[in-house]
Amino acid sequence: MQAPVSPVTQILTLDKFLERPETKPALEFIDGALIQKPMPQGKHGLLQRELSSTLTVAFRPERTAQAFPELRCTFGGRSIVPDVAVFRTARIPRDTDGEIANAFNRHPDWTIEILSPNQSQTQFIRNILHCLGHGTEMGWLLDPAESCIFVYGAIAPSRYSTQPMRSCPYRSLQRRCG
Repeated sequence: MQAPVSPVTQILTLDKFLERPETKPALEFIDGALIQKPMPQGKHGLLQRELSSTLTVAFRPERTAQAFPELRCTFGGRSIVPDVAVFRTARIPRDTDGEIANAFNRHPDWTIEILSPNQSQTQFIRNILHCLGHGTEMGWLLDPAESCIFVYGAIAPSRYSTQPMRSCPYRSLQRRCG
């Protein structure tokens, strides 16, 4: 009797994943698996745009940081695309011309994810915890349906808030938006 032949499965490495063309919605590389982010819906898209714009305007006077919507961040064996990634100005990678680089091979300082209807929080929380484990200061999980934010900190305990700016790590932003 002949033993059954197992199908050959191709293992995708992080380097091979990064060679692939970008997709819409984005694919994330997590623990060797490809996970497609859900297509943002209206409320999600509006909240993401408004949050990114508000943060950008608030950071501009002191050039403290910059907010990037849908920015691929590759670090710690993963490649994720937070809804909003915030980087302190000094940590933003630059190319040889001094311009902002296209590849961000580092963790964000602050990661923000926004739930859409019928989405599980689990994958978002895993990504936030991964970020925190690699140096991110804070993660927010926004739940528009509940009008709340779950705040995860690298040092401080996790908490729930309906007043997000009180949880902001940037004092200048607290003064402008809080």
